[in-house]
Amino acid sequence: MKKLFSRDHLPAFLQNDRLRLTTVGLVGFAALGVILAFFINFVLGIFLLVLFTALVGTVFYALETVTKNTNAYISDLSYRIKRGEQEALIKMPIGILLYSEANEIEWTNPYLQEYLGKKEVLGESIATIDPELAKLITENEATSEPKTVRWGDNQFEIIIQEGIRVVYLLDITRYAKIEERYNEEQLAIGQIFLDNYDEITQTMTDKNISNLNNYVTNELSNWARHYGMFLKRVDDDHFFIMIYAKTLKKIEADNFKILDRIRERTSKQNYPLTLSMGIAYDDTDLAKLATVSQSNLDLALGRGGDQVVVKSENDQARFYGGKTNPMEKRTRVRARMISQALQEVMNQTDQVFVMGHAQPDMDSLGACLGIRRIAVMNGKKCSIVVNQEHVHTDIQRLLTQLKADPEIGPDILTPDQAPELATDQSLLVMVDHSKPSISTSPVLYHRLANRTIIIDHHRRGEEFPENPMLVYIEPYASSTCELITEMFEYQPKETEAINKLEATAMLAGITVDTKSFSLRTGTRTFDAASYLRSVGADAVMVQRLLKENVDNYIQKNHLIESIEFIRPNMALCLGEETETYDPVIAAQAADTLLSLSGIDASFVVTRRPGGAIGISARSLGEVNVQVIMEQLGGGGHLSNAATQLENTTVAAARDELEQVLAQTEQKTAE
Repeated sequence: MKKLFSRDHLPAFLQNDRLRLTTVGLVGFAALGVILAFFINFVLGIFLLVLFTALVGTVFYALETVTKNTNAYISDLSYRIKRGEQEALIKMPIGILLYSEANEIEWTNPYLQEYLGKKEVLGESIATIDPELAKLITENEATSEPKTVRWGDNQFEIIIQEGIRVVYLLDITRYAKIEERYNEEQLAIGQIFLDNYDEITQTMTDKNISNLNNYVTNELSNWARHYGMFLKRVDDDHFFIMIYAKTLKKIEADNFKILDRIRERTSKQNYPLTLSMGIAYDDTDLAKLATVSQSNLDLALGRGGDQVVVKSENDQARFYGGKTNPMEKRTRVRARMISQALQEVMNQTDQVFVMGHAQPDMDSLGACLGIRRIAVMNGKKCSIVVNQEHVHTDIQRLLTQLKADPEIGPDILTPDQAPELATDQSLLVMVDHSKPSISTSPVLYHRLANRTIIIDHHRRGEEFPENPMLVYIEPYASSTCELITEMFEYQPKETEAINKLEATAMLAGITVDTKSFSLRTGTRTFDAASYLRSVGADAVMVQRLLKENVDNYIQKNHLIESIEFIRPNMALCLGEETETYDPVIAAQAADTLLSLSGIDASFVVTRRPGGAIGISARSLGEVNVQVIMEQLGGGGHLSNAATQLENTTVAAARDELEQVLAQTEQKTAE
């Protein structure tokens, strides 16, 4: 009996445990009902028995039919799935390659075979069949993540299962082309500014102005037409351009030769006109692109003009041009406006802090004294923040005299003291630099980051305070002391004017930065020096402050003895690896090299106190040392620049300099 009702003898649909129990339960319940009917009425029992037998037979037949159909459906579905897997493995648009430990091809699907040609590949080395594919597999074998690669004329996503030695190649050429086209057709917005248009046209006749305008417009229009750009003149000295990203790459490859062409041709007419451009890209928000392009143009102008700044919001800036010294402005309007704005800002503060760069020189400290005097003239207390350790002898002499002055001495603070005294209403003036990272007290800058004024004569770099209250950067000026000296004319006259010591220090700052009025001087430079002399600046004291001590003089000459020529008319001096040199000595050595015949540019590489390697670069204007130093993380002027390199050696710094010079030469040649 037990064997008769074993699972194997039940219909297929009853072989499911749950369904079997449910069906048996219902049948048992119905059988019980039939038995009870016999006890009640025999005829009724016979009727229900017949009905029950027919019903059970019908149900069993129907369920058996459903089971057979279900099994047939499942069997068919299983077959189709397996067949689909086989077909997909063979025909799907993904190349599959199995290879042995010896890098021999064991199997490929037909899709991949199409890329390998009609030759027999099984058992052959991958490198023999296709060296490029073998290289791709070797380079990406350790990477389990999908990676985009180029194989022949196509692009693929490659995935390698190193454990079972299977390569999957998905052809994404079509999608890559769509993405490439999308990237190439992204819009870039640029702004063009004629740097010195106002100064040039002041003395020109209407006819010559018209001719100049026509020439510039035609040149720029032809340039725009050649590259397929949109160009619109929005003012006498201002143009607006829209270009595709693909076109921008071509123009960058051409190094924006339009700047050189316009400058050279206008120079022949005795009207040397220079252009600056700011171009922004890589954003779908046109309003933001316009804002960034204006910021890039400001950066180009802040670096002295005659150059192009190409930059997206999040990428590093790329610079082109910058081959000429900035032209001196012929109007004092800007100096007056800045002076008055400075006065208004000072009137809204409780105290003023002024600081230069971390390694103070005479221009930096002299400019601090000038700002302090302007603050006093406006009734504000001003503290000078200066690092008094490891300073050069000229700064040490000046600091000794300043500390002895009963009025100035108490206002000289160390970088550690200043942040403790600052309040939310204090004002910070950064002079002779615009990079917070090289400030005397970066902590003080971060404390007053939103209440900062910048006054500088160096070309503006990419690192720059985010929200300065006022910016006065004039690369045409000889020194920061010159810029600040011009402001005294527009300050309150009823207060005490600049004293002899302050005037002497500022005159010394101008003297140092102009190499005794031999470099980067203009009419405004001599006007500033004349004013300082008229208020008591002592030329003899300047000479005393700037005297070199014997040890520094010997050390400088020792550096010069190591001179070598790394390029025609380019001189290089190297300090010893174990010897430290004051940055001023290195700068003086670089300046001295320029006074020698046959040298147009000089580089001095030394180890500085603290372990960093410093490079001082100088030129007579033919070589743009600023661009060279910027590629090494520094900056400065076209003819006067420097950088610092951490965690390196003098020899390694020399090699880096050589590489940058080679790249610069190659770029110029192109």
